Amino acid sequence: METFLGLDYNVWWFLVFGGVISGYAILDGFDLGAGALHLLLKKEQSRRIAMNAIGPVWDGNEVWLVIGGGALFAGFPVAYAAIFSAFYVPFMIFMMGLIFRAVAIEFRSKEPMLWWRKTWDVVYNIACIVIALSLGLMLGNVAYGIPLNADKEFAGNWMSFFHPFPIMVAITTLALFLMHGAIYLTMRTENRLYTKMHLLANNFTVFFVLSFVITTLYTLLYIPHLSDQFKQSPGLFLLPVLMILAIANIPRQIKKGMYRYAFLSSAITIALLLIMVAVEIFPYLLYASNNIDNSITIHNAAASAKTMKILLIIALIGTPLVAMYTAFVFWTFKGKVKLDDMSY
Repeated sequence: METFLGLDYNVWWFLVFGGVISGYAILDGFDLGAGALHLLLKKEQSRRIAMNAIGPVWDGNEVWLVIGGGALFAGFPVAYAAIFSAFYVPFMIFMMGLIFRAVAIEFRSKEPMLWWRKTWDVVYNIACIVIALSLGLMLGNVAYGIPLNADKEFAGNWMSFFHPFPIMVAITTLALFLMHGAIYLTMRTENRLYTKMHLLANNFTVFFVLSFVITTLYTLLYIPHLSDQFKQSPGLFLLPVLMILAIANIPRQIKKGMYRYAFLSSAITIALLLIMVAVEIFPYLLYASNNIDNSITIHNAAASAKTMKILLIIALIGTPLVAMYTAFVFWTFKGKVKLDDMSY
């Protein structure tokens, strides 16, 4: 099998896909968190500031989701077909959330009436919560496994997605995004709103830590296959250690008022959580809970070696360009939010 730097192209594309999904979770995660806490802001000006904090970047952050979907389709078409057909219901709910979030952001400021703006505030808030929970539910089911038949097709029903573990992952995802979004808004606000976001960041950090601990304990006790890789390779124990240190650094930096470092630690936490999930499920892309032989792996779901090689070259060129554009946008709109006539 042809390799690049000692790894075959299937593994490389698995890493590329994981990196893109991590980028999406980090970038759109704070957007979704800011939206999920939106109704906790009672004043009209506070809500406008919060919405304008994510206004220049939210749609660009979704580009990473599009790239992730394209990467899965191009590199692992069998997995793409199985995942999108199996998760049809939660994925359509997720897509409706994305649509209504975008509509709410754009429509809210079009009319000055109080009832109009409050209506879109509620839509925006619910949409962001639905998106976060849907993402967590799908991630939890990918990690836990779903029933697949010998043809690699979904053999269950949509109610099978609501196992306790995916539900706990969904709640933990929402808590993580709430914390991530609160920290981001604290960086972008000032005065009384800044003080409120500081308190919310502390509260959501506690919410996330509790959710994370409960989910981790459940995983260790009831889903042993997710820790097999760590048992076989003791060196991987460094990953959870780093993640715990990153989580511990978040309240430390919040207390010191160093919100950029708290945000960086939050982003690292998201990345390490997804890396751990990738390690836990590797080499599976979709684990068959009913029969391990029916599982979809990076080998039986992959495109041809030539296709993988071409895709990797494209990724090496395209992904840094998207990253540079994202960095440029964040640099351009850095600092505290100031409202003007063109604001949302």
